[in-house]
Amino acid sequence: MKVTFGGSPVELAGTEIHVGDTIADFTAVKNDLSQFKLSSIKGRKLIVAVPSLDTSVCDAEVRKFNVEATKMPDVTVIVVSMDLPFAQARWCGAAGVDRVLTVSDYKDRNFAHTFGAYLPNVGLIARSVFLLDSNNTVKYVEYVPEVTHHPNYEAALAAVRA
Repeated sequence: MKVTFGGSPVELAGTEIHVGDTIADFTAVKNDLSQFKLSSIKGRKLIVAVPSLDTSVCDAEVRKFNVEATKMPDVTVIVVSMDLPFAQARWCGAAGVDRVLTVSDYKDRNFAHTFGAYLPNVGLIARSVFLLDSNNTVKYVEYVPEVTHHPNYEAALAAVRA
């Protein structure tokens, strides 16, 4: 799949995800450096992938989903980035973000490859949003066409409410 990054076309690495696919599992690193596994989260999951929390669009996006998480008690919002776990914890503390779970894919890029969202030329994750039901079947997918732009919040939230 191709997206643009700063206007330049880039090819995503990994397996492109489609509605109806089932995700077996993925691993990442929690802010305390322990291992995170998707399989440890029960129920519905909204996975928000961002290049870096330290950019204005990612900052605004995660803050928005943090607020929306208060309206989705049956959904766990998981934010994945390549930021180091220490940086994620610092950013969340400074931003007052406490309703989403941030995990880092810096170590082995397992999420990025599993979800087809890896930007190999820059070593980041493409901005994307995935909704999984309690069986990890994909109900919504958005690979944002231009990585530096916001996702379609209304569509993602409508999928959560459906």
